[in-house]
Amino acid sequence: MAPDLPPQYRALVLDSIGAGFTVKTLPTPQPTFGSAVVQIVAAGALSYHREIYNGQRHYPLPTPMVGGYSAIGRIAALGPDATALQAGQLVFVDCVIRGRDDPSALYLLGISEGHSDGSKKLAREVWHDGTLAEFVKVPLDNCIPLDEARLCQTLGYSIEDLMYMGYLLVPYGGLRDIRVEPGDTVVVCPATGGFGGAGVLVAVAMGARVIAMGRNEQELERLQEHVHKGTPWACVETVKITGDEAIDTASLKAYGPVDAILDFTPPVAAKSTHLKSAVAALRYEGRVSLMGFVDFSVSDMKIVGSNITLKGKLMYSREDMLQFVKMLEMGLLPKGKDLVDTRTFRLDEWEEAFDAAAQWTGVGRAVAFLP
Repeated sequence: MAPDLPPQYRALVLDSIGAGFTVKTLPTPQPTFGSAVVQIVAAGALSYHREIYNGQRHYPLPTPMVGGYSAIGRIAALGPDATALQAGQLVFVDCVIRGRDDPSALYLLGISEGHSDGSKKLAREVWHDGTLAEFVKVPLDNCIPLDEARLCQTLGYSIEDLMYMGYLLVPYGGLRDIRVEPGDTVVVCPATGGFGGAGVLVAVAMGARVIAMGRNEQELERLQEHVHKGTPWACVETVKITGDEAIDTASLKAYGPVDAILDFTPPVAAKSTHLKSAVAALRYEGRVSLMGFVDFSVSDMKIVGSNITLKGKLMYSREDMLQFVKMLEMGLLPKGKDLVDTRTFRLDEWEEAFDAAAQWTGVGRAVAFLP
């Protein structure tokens, strides 16, 4: 046993889908080659976590298991092949697990075991448990170093507020994948959810002009106010999704040709026409990052005739994470509490935490566990 690790730790265990969680005491994981054991300081809660664990979303999970997804923590112990990470260092713990010999064997720790034989093997036999616990064992590659002094002292973020990275990184992966550049006009749709709202913040930090689409006019107004409070120089327009494809297209075209689109359509809105309207407003050689669940069809003449690029994107790469942390540490996003208002809960308050996460949504809102 590593000398600084306790023999046991507390964790939220899901024995079966729909059974609810139980706080249990488990043997503390030990570091091995290619791994780190991290002491969790703050673990994120997603707006749809409750739907995953009660079976509503039908995500495949290997139970019994410790729930969660990404987290912020401190390195507690390292495998013998670690060369840069140090004990006590603050890190972002990424939930995206990839096969080292097959990157397509990908799954999300604590969310889904994926659908390939490789991802299921990793989820069931190697990296099994999530971050709703006092400790977690993860691959070295999934520990992203954070400059604690810069982030928490100079820029004023609390450690639990840094957990908002779990939302910010996803749109950054999509925006970087389609090469969004300073000065681009980017449509984020819908922009009123957790990932869409975070996408507006990230696009602004990357120097883009943003058109935020959504059905909830009150939330669109709050989004605009939140962004301008932290980055008063930002250019953020809003367009209400009416459901009338022609009207929504005209509303977008009023702001001039669009360079790029970031789409986060949730499953319940898969039949919405808002993405067709956004594509219709794209300039020649415009780009689209598809990160949601839209049932999408559009005129071949628009796609082929205008050289439109459509790219599917799941999450982000390690390189994306490292680059994003540079942006965050440079102070390119809103500082301190202007970035996010985080509500926190203990492990035994998991029901209240998941209820809060389902309600406390949109730009600048997050829920975290403090084990």
